[in-house]
Amino acid sequence: MADIVWAPQAIADVESIKSFISRDSVLYAEVTVTRLISAVERAGAFPESGRVVPEINDPNIREILWRNYRIVYRVRSTIVEVVTVFHGAMLFPEGP
Repeated sequence: MADIVWAPQAIADVESIKSFISRDSVLYAEVTVTRLISAVERAGAFPESGRVVPEINDPNIREILWRNYRIVYRVRSTIVEVVTVFHGAMLFPEGP
């Protein structure tokens, strides 16, 4: 199993998602964050299970699609680094 590391940007992304959803429902915001984190934990067990990000086409940069969100992570030997989390309706951010 790979270690999971969250980049500061990914942490900020999840906090922003939680803040936005909590305007309507604190409970649903908590559930959403919990499920996003659970999706990442599965990537720790199976790092190459996510699809290659089409905009980058690098086999080490993958993503998990969970509901309307894209969870982008980088695979590095025994580490899964979560780079960013964003709504699928948004354009792909610059970088990872």
